[in-house]
Amino acid sequence: MTTSALLASACATSAPAVQTGAAKPVARTGGAVPARITANPELQRRLQDLEASYKGRIGAAAIDVGTGKAVGYRASERFPFNSMFKAYACAAVLRKARDTDPGLLDRIQRWKPEEVLENSPETREYADTGLTAAQLCRAAVTKSDGFAGNLLLRQIGGPAGLTRYFRSLGDPLSRLDRYEPDLTLWKPGEERDTTTPAAAAGSLSRITVGDALDARDRERLVGWLRGSLTGNARIRAGLPKDWTVGDKTGTGGASNYGTANDIAIAWPPGSSAPIIISVLTNRNTNGVAADDQVIASTATALAEALGRL
Repeated sequence: MTTSALLASACATSAPAVQTGAAKPVARTGGAVPARITANPELQRRLQDLEASYKGRIGAAAIDVGTGKAVGYRASERFPFNSMFKAYACAAVLRKARDTDPGLLDRIQRWKPEEVLENSPETREYADTGLTAAQLCRAAVTKSDGFAGNLLLRQIGGPAGLTRYFRSLGDPLSRLDRYEPDLTLWKPGEERDTTTPAAAAGSLSRITVGDALDARDRERLVGWLRGSLTGNARIRAGLPKDWTVGDKTGTGGASNYGTANDIAIAWPPGSSAPIIISVLTNRNTNGVAADDQVIASTATALAEALGRL
C-alpha cells in the first residue's frame, strides 16, 4: 500500500462519533480523503532549515480528519519506533479483549521483581501485587513504563503479534521485532522496530478516530493518550495551550543517534475534528542528545500547513 493509500484508508470511515472526555466528539470523514500528501513548498523549506540547524533528520506527517488533507516531510522514510509502540500495543490489547478474550483487561498480570526494567516506575511499584492489563496500558501510555510495554506485548503474541496487528490496520510498513530495551537500539539503515511518519499517523488515525476499535475502546485509548505525562515539551509544546492533545512519545537517547519521536491527536478549541500528527527525529551523528524543541517546532509547522493555525 502506498503512503497516500495508507493515509486515505486511515481517514475514511463512517463510524459514529465518540466522546473523548472533555474534548469535543470526534468527527468522522466519509468522502474527504486525500489522494496523496499535499505538496507544500513552505513546509518543506521550513523543515529543511530546521534540519540544518538541528543537524539531524526530521520525518513528519499530519492528517486533518475534518477535511482529509494530509501534509508531510520525509513521510515515507523509516525511523525507529522507540516507546511509541506502546500506544499501538494497547490498541491491540483492547481489540483482543473486545473480540476474543473479554476478561483480559481486568485480569491481573504478575511478574518477578527482578524482571522489571529501568524506566518502569509503575511496574516496579506494583511488583508485589501485579496490575491488570488495563492498568498496564495506562502505565505504558501515560508514564511510558518500559516493562509494562513488554507485558502488553506478551498478551498479543510478542513483537510479531504487534506487527500482525499493524497489518490488520492496513499498515504494510510498521514493524516491531524486539522487546524493550533492545528495540531502542538503532543506527541509520536499521529496519527492525521501525515505522514511517505516514504509517504512524495513518495507524494512529485508525485506532483513535477510525473503525479499528469499538467506540468505547477508542474513548479509553484516547483518554490514556490525553493523560500522558511524557510529552509536554514535544508536540504539545508546539500547539496552542487551549488545544486538547493526547500523545505518546518515544526516545532512543544519545547513544542511538539522539532518536526522539511523538505521535498525537489534537483538537483545536471548538472543533469536533482533530488533526493527527507524527514527528520522528534522529541526529546525523551518534552521541548527541535529542532535541524536544525540534519536535515542537515541527508540530507548529504541520498545523500551519494544514491551515489550523
